[in-house]
Amino acid sequence: MKICIYGSSSDRIDEKYKKVTFDLGAALASKGHSLIYGGGAHGVMGALARGFKSKGGHVTGVIPEFFKTTHAESLYYDCDEIVWCDTMHERKQIMEGLAEAFVIAPGGVGTYDEFFAALTNKQLARHFAPIAVFSPFGFFDSLNALLEDGYKEKFINEPCRMLYRFFDDIGALIDYLENEKPFDHAAVANALKDG
Repeated sequence: MKICIYGSSSDRIDEKYKKVTFDLGAALASKGHSLIYGGGAHGVMGALARGFKSKGGHVTGVIPEFFKTTHAESLYYDCDEIVWCDTMHERKQIMEGLAEAFVIAPGGVGTYDEFFAALTNKQLARHFAPIAVFSPFGFFDSLNALLEDGYKEKFINEPCRMLYRFFDDIGALIDYLENEKPFDHAAVANALKDG
């Protein structure tokens, strides 16, 4: 399965996040999955790519051309394949188009943007891929609380819960990606059309 994983490119983060995402990448590659990601060499991004490569996994980086001059030192050139694109928006579209599943790993503003784009597009039936939010050490507890507030205050319709899942355990996350059953997306989309 081609798994698009979003996450931080920062090396300022605690090493525990790099280690756990390296382990996630290695575990996914061990099961025969491949990585689609933003092509970064540092932070969560770099750890994921190295984790995949440590088990012989295939890694595809999707990178805007302007990064060659603005971020050249932060790119992971050991990708099996690099897809160059023009803009950050196009990068997201390409990754989504290639993905058979999404994992949201710890990250910053860009990662939040990517999560909500994947979720919105699934809500609108633009894709049907599973979305797993990987929350080691409770990293995404505040995101989960934000979504819960949206449900409580009726800004998010209840059926939206079917579109994603939170995990702190790598094994459970992989089981979800591999075994998520299709559901009646038309019924969910109908229920979600107002929110």
